[in-house]
Amino acid sequence: MERRTIGAGALGVGAVGLGCMPMSWAYSASRQRGDASVRALHAALDLGSSLLDTADMYGPFTNELLIGRVLRERRAEAFVSTKCGLLVGDQHIVANGRPGYVRRACDASLRRLQTDTIDLYQLHRADPEVPIEETWGAMADLVTAGKVRALGLCAVGARAGRRGAGTGLYDTTIRQLERIQQVFPVAAVQAELSVWSPEALESLLPWCAARGVGLLAAMPLGNGFLTGTLTPGQGFEPDDLRARHPRFTAEMMAANQPLVVGLRRVAARHGATPAQVALAWVLAQGPHVVPVPGAKRERWVRENAGAAGVCLTARDLADLAALPDAQGSWD
Repeated sequence: MERRTIGAGALGVGAVGLGCMPMSWAYSASRQRGDASVRALHAALDLGSSLLDTADMYGPFTNELLIGRVLRERRAEAFVSTKCGLLVGDQHIVANGRPGYVRRACDASLRRLQTDTIDLYQLHRADPEVPIEETWGAMADLVTAGKVRALGLCAVGARAGRRGAGTGLYDTTIRQLERIQQVFPVAAVQAELSVWSPEALESLLPWCAARGVGLLAAMPLGNGFLTGTLTPGQGFEPDDLRARHPRFTAEMMAANQPLVVGLRRVAARHGATPAQVALAWVLAQGPHVVPVPGAKRERWVRENAGAAGVCLTARDLADLAALPDAQGSWD
């Protein structure tokens, strides 16, 4: 599989990564099966999809424990990315960027992942009560200590609040990046990027490209919508994040079907699936862009990895660019 690089450290990863969150958090709990997820993780490594992306808050903690079961046997084959900075309560999530917490969180993640080093340690969200430079400095100390190889930041985008007039979607993230770059190099930024959420192309991706910073494309399959496997009005389990998102109402899912139709049309030219075309579109945005689709079944991992073999033509890209904008806000 084609290798891509993350940041100035040129840390090679497979063309398509694996977002591990659905294995134990945010999606239908009734469909979460530990053994099936372990098989999916092994399949990803077998296929060269070495980037395994998780966070301590997923579960919380159970996602890292699950990945640790596989890393115990195959650590050398994996590029491990996890995150800190968010604490999960019964009914709320709060940011914590205090240096002491960062150090404790890293040590706890290392234990759960059964590894001595985290390849990419990401700040999930900045703590509004702690200067981001202090948080980033504590993370940089972890690199010096050999516990972490590189640092990344998760972008604050559409779901964090509405834009004000004349304000770019990722202006806040770019300001944060400019500040922390003065403390320690940013190796990667994780942000939503997909056919139906291309906003990162406007300013965030150019910022990363100009500085040799990798971009991890989160939700490249639109939380499953762009796979064409979801039916408008099908409903979601109460614990599924899509049950509360405006784009997943029956009305909005029906209104956005032209996006799926367009993906199917391009997929037919290549003998591919809509999901593979959606991922190929992300890959086409630059050699430093790595899509990180979520999956919890071996079948989907194999399908997603196959996107690396789909080479979109100029006609394909023009047809995808001509698709209508997605309807329904993420706010």
